[in-house]
Amino acid sequence: MLSPSLEDYLEEIYRFSSENNIVRVTDISNKLGVSLPSVSKALHRLNDQGYINYRRYGEIALTDKGCQKGHYLVDRNQLLREFLFLIQSKCNVTAETEAIEHYISDSTIQSMRKLVAFFKTNPSLYQAFVQFEER
Repeated sequence: MLSPSLEDYLEEIYRFSSENNIVRVTDISNKLGVSLPSVSKALHRLNDQGYINYRRYGEIALTDKGCQKGHYLVDRNQLLREFLFLIQSKCNVTAETEAIEHYISDSTIQSMRKLVAFFKTNPSLYQAFVQFEER
């Protein structure tokens, strides 16, 4: 099981690897606002747990396990953002998503996914929800 911090690292590695062929320690450091030694330490832990292949000063490559988990983490993040917009939360969506994403159960994620899909396929019911909230 990954800690919230390691989830953040893996999520960013997945995002970088989706956009570029090469993922560098400095990219992760800059994106997450953490020191290079902190990134290196996290990469070794992710490597030890089988999520990435990494050697010091080498390339960072996701394993199949890392790709699957990374995809899940990015998808979960997107779903939470979408859900917060859907319910018209008046919050900082990025901060709120970060606060929620590491502590929410898979069961609740699946329920949110169903609700988002339901409202997308039933726009009139979504409008009724929006109007109800405005009362």
